[in-house]
Amino acid sequence: MTTKKMLDGVTVKQILPSSIMKGSYKKRRVGLLGGSFNPAHTGHRMITNLALKRLRLNSIWWLVSTQNPLKSTKGMEPLSKRLSTARLTATHPRVVVKPIEFQLNTRYTADTIALLKKRYTQTRFVWIMGADNLAQFSEWKDWQRISRMVNIAVFNRPGYSQKALSGKMARRFANSRIRERKSILLGKLKPPKWVFLHTLLNPISATSIRETKLDNNNTRQ
Repeated sequence: MTTKKMLDGVTVKQILPSSIMKGSYKKRRVGLLGGSFNPAHTGHRMITNLALKRLRLNSIWWLVSTQNPLKSTKGMEPLSKRLSTARLTATHPRVVVKPIEFQLNTRYTADTIALLKKRYTQTRFVWIMGADNLAQFSEWKDWQRISRMVNIAVFNRPGYSQKALSGKMARRFANSRIRERKSILLGKLKPPKWVFLHTLLNPISATSIRETKLDNNNTRQ
Protein backbone atom coordinates (compact mmCIF):
# COMPACT_ATOMS: atom_id res chain seq x y z
CA MET A 1 0.00 0.00 0.00
CA THR A 2 1.38 3.40 -0.99
CA THR A 3 1.16 6.12 1.63
CA LYS A 4 0.89 9.80 0.80
CA LYS A 5 1.75 12.98 2.68
CA MET A 6 1.68 16.69 2.03
CA LEU A 7 4.99 18.39 1.20
CA ASP A 8 4.70 22.20 0.99
CA GLY A 9 1.05 21.80 0.08
CA VAL A 10 1.65 19.10 -2.54
CA THR A 11 0.61 15.47 -2.09
CA VAL A 12 3.61 13.16 -2.52
CA LYS A 13 3.97 9.37 -2.61
CA GLN A 14 6.01 7.21 -0.24
CA ILE A 15 9.57 8.49 -0.25
CA LEU A 16 11.48 5.64 1.33
CA PRO A 17 12.03 2.49 -0.77
CA SER A 18 9.26 -0.06 -0.35
CA SER A 19 9.76 -3.26 1.63
CA ILE A 20 10.48 -5.02 -1.67
CA MET A 21 13.41 -2.66 -2.26
CA LYS A 22 14.95 -3.13 1.18
CA GLY A 23 16.70 -6.29 0.09
CA SER A 24 18.78 -4.31 -2.40
CA TYR A 25 20.54 -2.64 0.56
CA LYS A 26 21.51 -5.92 2.21
CA LYS A 27 25.07 -5.66 3.51
CA ARG A 28 25.54 -2.41 1.60
CA ARG A 29 27.61 0.41 3.03
CA VAL A 30 25.51 3.57 2.92
CA GLY A 31 26.72 7.01 3.93
CA LEU A 32 24.25 9.44 5.50
CA LEU A 33 24.89 13.14 4.98
CA GLY A 34 22.32 15.13 6.89
CA GLY A 35 21.62 18.83 6.91
CA SER A 36 19.35 21.68 5.94
CA PHE A 37 20.96 22.01 2.50
CA ASN A 38 19.85 25.64 2.50
CA PRO A 39 21.07 25.61 -0.19
CA ALA A 40 23.03 22.56 -1.34
CA HIS A 41 26.39 23.58 -2.80
CA THR A 42 29.69 22.32 -4.22
CA GLY A 43 31.05 21.75 -0.71
CA HIS A 44 28.36 19.11 -0.11
CA ARG A 45 29.21 17.49 -3.43
CA MET A 46 32.93 17.52 -2.70
CA ILE A 47 32.61 15.87 0.72
CA THR A 48 30.25 13.31 -0.81
CA ASN A 49 32.62 12.35 -3.61
CA LEU A 50 35.50 12.07 -1.14
CA ALA A 51 33.42 9.90 1.18
CA LEU A 52 32.48 7.53 -1.64
CA LYS A 53 36.13 7.11 -2.51
CA ARG A 54 37.87 7.10 0.87
CA LEU A 55 35.24 5.12 2.80
CA ARG A 56 34.46 2.71 -0.05
CA LEU A 57 30.73 3.30 0.28
CA ASN A 58 28.18 1.78 -2.07
CA SER A 59 25.99 4.88 -1.96
CA ILE A 60 25.29 8.07 -0.03
CA TRP A 61 21.92 9.47 0.98
CA TRP A 62 21.56 13.20 1.39
CA LEU A 63 19.05 13.58 4.21
CA VAL A 64 17.46 16.99 3.70
CA SER A 65 16.04 17.93 7.08
CA THR A 66 12.61 19.41 7.59
CA GLN A 67 14.05 21.86 10.13
CA ASN A 68 17.37 21.67 11.97
CA PRO A 69 16.59 22.13 15.71
CA LEU A 70 19.85 24.09 16.13
CA LYS A 71 19.11 26.53 13.31
CA SER A 72 16.68 29.40 12.98
CA THR A 73 13.67 29.12 10.69
CA LYS A 74 14.47 32.60 9.39
CA GLY A 75 15.70 32.42 5.82
CA MET A 76 14.92 28.70 5.55
CA GLU A 77 13.69 27.84 2.07
CA PRO A 78 10.73 25.45 1.70
CA LEU A 79 11.68 21.78 1.85
CA SER A 80 10.56 21.15 -1.73
CA LYS A 81 12.88 23.87 -3.05
CA ARG A 82 15.84 22.62 -1.00
CA LEU A 83 15.22 19.09 -2.29
CA SER A 84 15.13 20.31 -5.88
CA THR A 85 18.38 22.26 -5.51
CA ALA A 86 20.06 19.32 -3.78
CA ARG A 87 19.12 16.94 -6.58
CA LEU A 88 20.55 19.32 -9.16
CA THR A 89 23.74 19.66 -7.12
CA ALA A 90 24.41 16.01 -6.24
CA THR A 91 25.16 14.91 -9.84
CA HIS A 92 26.38 11.42 -8.97
CA PRO A 93 24.65 8.13 -9.80
CA ARG A 94 25.32 6.73 -6.34
CA VAL A 95 23.96 9.74 -4.47
CA VAL A 96 20.26 9.87 -3.61
CA VAL A 97 18.53 12.91 -2.14
CA LYS A 98 15.86 11.97 0.42
CA PRO A 99 13.54 13.96 2.75
CA ILE A 100 13.60 11.08 5.23
CA GLU A 101 12.82 13.16 8.31
CA PHE A 102 9.67 14.36 6.59
CA GLN A 103 8.70 10.81 5.71
CA LEU A 104 9.43 9.35 9.14
CA ASN A 105 8.09 12.32 11.10
CA THR A 106 11.38 12.65 12.98
CA ARG A 107 13.08 15.82 14.07
CA TYR A 108 16.28 14.61 15.65
CA THR A 109 19.14 12.72 14.01
CA ALA A 110 19.21 10.06 16.72
CA ASP A 111 15.58 9.14 16.08
CA THR A 112 16.05 9.15 12.30
CA ILE A 113 19.05 6.83 12.49
CA ALA A 114 17.28 4.50 14.92
CA LEU A 115 14.34 4.08 12.53
CA LEU A 116 16.60 3.57 9.52
CA LYS A 117 18.55 0.87 11.34
CA LYS A 118 15.29 -0.81 12.31
CA ARG A 119 14.03 -0.71 8.72
CA TYR A 120 17.32 -1.69 7.04
CA THR A 121 18.66 -4.20 9.51
CA GLN A 122 21.42 -5.50 7.24
CA THR A 123 22.61 -2.14 5.92
CA ARG A 124 25.81 -0.67 7.33
CA PHE A 125 25.27 3.05 7.78
CA VAL A 126 28.02 5.63 8.21
CA TRP A 127 27.21 9.16 9.36
CA ILE A 128 29.15 11.82 7.44
CA MET A 129 29.75 15.34 8.69
CA GLY A 130 32.18 18.24 8.63
CA ALA A 131 34.47 19.30 11.45
CA ASP A 132 32.18 22.27 12.18
CA ASN A 133 29.45 19.80 13.18
CA LEU A 134 31.83 17.70 15.25
CA ALA A 135 32.75 20.83 17.21
CA GLN A 136 29.11 21.26 18.28
CA PHE A 137 28.14 17.60 18.26
CA SER A 138 27.64 17.49 22.04
CA GLU A 139 24.75 19.94 21.57
CA TRP A 140 22.85 17.39 19.47
CA LYS A 141 20.09 15.45 21.20
CA ASP A 142 21.35 12.00 22.29
CA TRP A 143 24.75 12.55 20.67
CA GLN A 144 26.32 9.66 22.57
CA ARG A 145 23.50 7.39 21.40
CA ILE A 146 24.22 8.44 17.80
CA SER A 147 27.90 7.62 18.26
CA ARG A 148 27.03 4.13 19.43
CA MET A 149 24.49 3.44 16.68
CA VAL A 150 26.58 4.31 13.62
CA ASN A 151 30.19 4.90 12.79
CA ILE A 152 31.08 8.49 11.95
CA ALA A 153 33.36 10.01 9.30
CA VAL A 154 34.41 13.60 9.94
CA PHE A 155 35.92 15.74 7.19
CA ASN A 156 38.02 18.72 8.19
CA ARG A 157 36.88 22.23 7.36
CA PRO A 158 39.03 25.37 7.35
CA GLY A 159 39.18 26.87 10.83
CA TYR A 160 37.39 24.05 12.66
CA SER A 161 39.82 21.14 12.99
CA GLN A 162 41.44 22.13 16.29
CA LYS A 163 38.14 23.01 17.95
CA ALA A 164 36.53 19.79 16.70
CA LEU A 165 39.33 17.49 17.87
CA SER A 166 39.40 19.07 21.32
CA GLY A 167 35.62 18.95 21.71
CA LYS A 168 33.52 16.77 23.99
CA MET A 169 32.71 14.05 21.43
CA ALA A 170 36.34 13.64 20.33
CA ARG A 171 37.46 13.35 23.95
CA ARG A 172 34.61 11.07 25.04
CA PHE A 173 35.21 8.62 22.19
CA ALA A 174 38.97 9.08 21.87
CA ASN A 175 39.60 5.34 22.16
CA SER A 176 37.13 4.66 19.35
CA ARG A 177 38.93 6.79 16.79
CA ILE A 178 40.61 4.84 14.00
CA ARG A 179 43.62 5.89 11.98
CA GLU A 180 42.97 7.82 8.81
CA ARG A 181 44.70 5.24 6.65
CA LYS A 182 42.13 2.65 7.83
CA SER A 183 39.13 4.76 6.82
CA ILE A 184 38.10 2.21 4.16
CA LEU A 185 37.24 -0.16 7.02
CA LEU A 186 34.83 2.23 8.73
CA GLY A 187 31.77 0.81 6.99
CA LYS A 188 32.63 -2.70 8.16
CA LEU A 189 33.50 -2.08 11.80
CA LYS A 190 31.07 -2.30 14.70
CA PRO A 191 30.20 1.07 16.34
CA PRO A 192 31.35 3.11 18.07
CA LYS A 193 34.13 3.98 15.63
CA TRP A 194 35.01 7.29 13.99
CA VAL A 195 37.67 8.77 11.77
CA PHE A 196 38.87 12.30 11.13
CA LEU A 197 39.92 12.89 7.54
CA HIS A 198 42.39 15.68 6.80
CA THR A 199 41.38 16.76 3.34
CA LEU A 200 41.54 20.05 1.50
CA LEU A 201 37.90 21.01 1.22
CA ASN A 202 35.97 23.80 -0.41
CA PRO A 203 35.57 26.57 2.22
CA ILE A 204 32.17 27.56 0.80
CA SER A 205 29.17 27.30 3.11
CA ALA A 206 25.42 27.63 2.75
CA THR A 207 25.55 30.66 5.05
CA SER A 208 28.01 32.50 2.80
CA ILE A 209 25.86 31.70 -0.24
CA ARG A 210 22.75 33.12 1.45
CA GLU A 211 24.64 36.24 2.58
CA THR A 212 26.03 36.82 -0.92
CA LYS A 213 22.55 36.43 -2.40
CA LEU A 214 21.16 38.90 0.17
CA ASP A 215 23.92 41.43 -0.59
CA ASN A 216 23.26 41.14 -4.31
CA ASN A 217 19.54 41.69 -3.78
CA ASN A 218 20.21 44.76 -1.65
CA THR A 219 22.55 46.14 -4.30
CA ARG A 220 19.86 45.90 -6.96
CA GLN A 221 17.34 47.85 -4.87
